[in-house]
Amino acid sequence: MGPAARRLLAAVTTPLLPQDYVDLVAPLANPATLRARVEAVLPETPDAATLVLRTGRGWRGHVPGQYVRIGVDIDGVRRWRAYSITSGPRDDGRITITVKAIPGGLVSTHLVRRAAPGTLVHLDQATGDFHLPAPAPQRVLFVTAGSGITPVMGMLRHHGLELADVVLVHSAPTAQDVVFGAELSARAAAGQLRLVERHTAREGILAPADLTRLVPDWRQRETWACGPIGMLDALEGHWAAAGLAERLHTERFRSQVLVAGAGGEVTFTGAGRTVIADGATPLLDVGETAGVLLPSGCRMGICMGCVRPLRSGAVRDLRTGALTTAEPGDGVQVQTCVTAAAGACALDD
Repeated sequence: MGPAARRLLAAVTTPLLPQDYVDLVAPLANPATLRARVEAVLPETPDAATLVLRTGRGWRGHVPGQYVRIGVDIDGVRRWRAYSITSGPRDDGRITITVKAIPGGLVSTHLVRRAAPGTLVHLDQATGDFHLPAPAPQRVLFVTAGSGITPVMGMLRHHGLELADVVLVHSAPTAQDVVFGAELSARAAAGQLRLVERHTAREGILAPADLTRLVPDWRQRETWACGPIGMLDALEGHWAAAGLAERLHTERFRSQVLVAGAGGEVTFTGAGRTVIADGATPLLDVGETAGVLLPSGCRMGICMGCVRPLRSGAVRDLRTGALTTAEPGDGVQVQTCVTAAAGACALDD
């Protein structure tokens, strides 16, 4: 379609744009909004499931070990959570995430118990530096616990055949709680790795000193660890005491409870300015009043020229009432001309 035809089509469909109609009939084809469709939900344990996602146009791919932020609309509120990608890069546009339902966890429970094929979710691009370098080390140690196995699974699935010497020490309450338990055992039986399972309900929590017995050559291995904060803190202290801090790579999942309301403090990170805003004034106007000039275009929520990263906090879409939240550093994209503060928030200007 040439420029003239596109202009004619835009004039005919005003006030909506052609991509708005595309969004209705083919939501994965809209380049302005990155989404994915759930194609399958595969049980892993009684509390965990793998979601097969077909990514939409604009997905730039990932490196095994990275994570992606998923936006899920629940009761009119868009909630964002980060999940490791448990598959390697594929040519068919599919990725997998594996989610464990946490007691009281709204999003995790929703994805494990209620997501179904056809469900649409929002995506951010994959990010994170918890991955193997190129070329990969010859001797690798993975130390994981609970859902900390998820980024490592992505690495094993993609790099498994090229890694010469791999040891995985994984902790879970019982054998039935080991996510990917059957696959890990099969890989161990095939000689792709040496698997050490620790069932903490019977054997207790793994202590760093246990590695001397379980993996006598741990000092000679490049190590990647993911799991509860307490475990990672202990491992970091142990590696530092051995003078090997640079050989330990850790991944920490963040969790923060946000309280949403009407209005709040808005921080413009570039200008270093914080102002009080009500819950009805678009962030674009709040910035201009404070002397912070943000990019803008139509100022109607159509052209996407005002999109900026929400670094933390909560904002509300003035058109739909949908709430969007972000943890510190997330960078979830929001339209400042149709979005207002719903509590304290920080925005890139």
